[in-house]
Amino acid sequence: MQLFLAMFFNVIMNVIDIYSILLIIYILMSWVPSTRETTFGRFLGKITEPYLGFFRKFIPPIGMIDISPIVAIFVLNYLIRAGVRQVYVIIASLV
Repeated sequence: MQLFLAMFFNVIMNVIDIYSILLIIYILMSWVPSTRETTFGRFLGKITEPYLGFFRKFIPPIGMIDISPIVAIFVLNYLIRAGVRQVYVIIASLV
C-alpha cells in the first residue's frame, strides 16, 4: 500500500510539473501572438485559460503587464504542491 501511495504521489507531482511547464510555454507564446492561433496554441489555451482566468478575475493588469500568470504559477508550485504533500503525509501516517 505504501508503494502505491508513493507512486500516486509522484504522479500527482509530475502532473503539477508538466502543467507548470505548459503554463510557461503558453505565457511565452503571448510574445508572438500568431503562435496562439496554431493547433498547439489553441490546445494550450483550452488547458491553461480556465486556470489563468481565475486569477485574471482578481488581479488586474498593471499598465500593459499582466502579472496574474506569475501569481498562478506561484500558487501552483508552492501552495498546491505543499497541500498535496501534506495530504500525502497525513494519508501515509494513517496507513
